[in-house]
Amino acid sequence: MSHPFKAVSLSFKKAPLAVRELLALDQPNCRRLLDILRQELSLNDLLVLSTCNRTEIYYADEADRSREILVALADLKGRVDLNTFLPYFELLNTAEAATAHLFEVAMGLDAQVVGDQQISHQVKTAYQWSADADAAGPFLHRLLHTIFFTNKRVQTETGFRAGAASVSYAALEMVEELTADIANPKVLVVGLGEIGSDVCRHLADRKGFGEVVLCNRTRARAEALAAECGGLRIIEFEDLTAALREADVVISSINRPDPFFTRELVANLDVLSYKFFIDLSVPRSIAADVEQVPGVLVYNVDAIQSKASAALENRLAAIPQVRRIIAESLAGLEDWTKEMLVSPIIQKMKASLEQLRQEELDRYQKKATAAESKLLDEATKSLMQKVLKQHVLHLKSACKREEAGKLVELLGELFDLEAQPEIVS
Repeated sequence: MSHPFKAVSLSFKKAPLAVRELLALDQPNCRRLLDILRQELSLNDLLVLSTCNRTEIYYADEADRSREILVALADLKGRVDLNTFLPYFELLNTAEAATAHLFEVAMGLDAQVVGDQQISHQVKTAYQWSADADAAGPFLHRLLHTIFFTNKRVQTETGFRAGAASVSYAALEMVEELTADIANPKVLVVGLGEIGSDVCRHLADRKGFGEVVLCNRTRARAEALAAECGGLRIIEFEDLTAALREADVVISSINRPDPFFTRELVANLDVLSYKFFIDLSVPRSIAADVEQVPGVLVYNVDAIQSKASAALENRLAAIPQVRRIIAESLAGLEDWTKEMLVSPIIQKMKASLEQLRQEELDRYQKKATAAESKLLDEATKSLMQKVLKQHVLHLKSACKREEAGKLVELLGELFDLEAQPEIVS
């Protein structure tokens, strides 16, 4: 691909969480890095993408500027020894590699959970920051809009995004299914292990729940998660019984060797309608006989894992189809970049023809009436556009055949394009 697009990537594939979190960027720092790279390094077509799984910087420059970019990143983070982290970075120094990688990332092919849709929203947000910072050139605009169009095709033409392929997201889908007929359902999450915390984040993103309540032995952890999720309510363990009575769904992620929720405890809740218990713990934190309590239904991690595994299997089966769609989009982008190479000569041809047209109009319009002048203007403009269109079509066809060079040279002589001034876009 004839464009100097490149990328610097740090992802979960090579870097452990301890490294990724040190180099992760929040929104203000993403925007700050964009400004630094744009203003101090004079880079263009910039995209800064930072999530829990990756920190990546995309840019356009004829030279490899990765070292300067990583120095700017390390300076921004402060007290980071760049040399320690260099082995974890991947450098994509060709447009083919960088664009293909961004497609894989945005489609969810390069995600920890294959087909993860959240990453496409994160790419869209990163692109908006680039546009706001005036750091996106014609190539990046075209690339990202091609990616968004491709994403829609993947969504509508394949089963790649169907179902929940992670345990935490599968748990969320199960909660939504169980509470579909309940107005403003109340959800109680007890124990904030890794999966339980992820479920809370998913619940917080949904608007259909009346209330999401957290309960954890370590209050500081609950407070941190509640703040991250936009202020979920926290209760103490001493108040758990009352919260259990109010909840429509109880999600347990308690780490202990024996069940916390026993039949006796649940039976004392006086369940008047259905109450759903979802056990995300291994070993189980909800005793098997709890389901014998009238009105209580229990779902364990195996049921949720089965749901997630089935979705993952469907997604993996759809990957070849996704890759075919991506290949079609990349081919179209490649054609566009080739056509961009001849865009300056097209503009010069247009300027040359317009100059000739105006010179001839000046000769004849002096003797013409107003009506004749208007007719002359319309006729010559139409003729010019037809001549130009014919040459443009030949040029674009030559680009696809990798034969544009000779035609550009011939047209340059024919229209004396060397004498034409450079077109400033």
